[in-house]
Amino acid sequence: MARLIDIHPQNPQPRAVEQAMQVVLDGGLLAYPTDSGYALGAQLGNKDALERIRAIRRLDDKHHFTVVCKDFAQLGQFVHVDNAIFRAVKNATPGPYTFILPATREVPRRLLHAKKKTVGARIPDHVVVQALLASLGEPLLSSTLILPEQEEAMTEGWLVKEELNHQVDAVVESGDVTADPTTVIDFADGTAEVVREGAGDSSRFL
Repeated sequence: MARLIDIHPQNPQPRAVEQAMQVVLDGGLLAYPTDSGYALGAQLGNKDALERIRAIRRLDDKHHFTVVCKDFAQLGQFVHVDNAIFRAVKNATPGPYTFILPATREVPRRLLHAKKKTVGARIPDHVVVQALLASLGEPLLSSTLILPEQEEAMTEGWLVKEELNHQVDAVVESGDVTADPTTVIDFADGTAEVVREGAGDSSRFL
């Protein structure tokens, strides 16, 4: 049965944040709110949690998982951002964007796109997520919580717990969040390709 952890949306309580991150450090799978709906999160190297995410969302090996980072410096440790796109990516973070970029060796191979060796990377503009990442001290392996029969991310913590009570280890509740997805920009070949239009303004990359 999943544990429900209440965290204040504007002033996250350190003890509650630490409790949520301890679930992750203990090898668990966490459902948490972001600036674009709920997501599933775990430690980068957690193979079991990765397979649990695949099962919950029914994903194939072509799906791009996301490395959720606290800041741009951390993002740069896990993906290659060349000089041509550095300014564009940096100016759009934090915010509702996911960037598909070549992964560095810091990213476990099992997270990479099977053929392209790329991974999603983002820096959410969300107080609770920033607190969670600061407590963890490393990025989260993450995937937007869109159930197979749904088209949008889940937005309510109590409903996430009801739906996934026996499939995740904990759910962070901090008030309702928007269902607007991130805008996905693919920089795999060095130029911007808008893969998905979402909350972020894609025109800045065209």
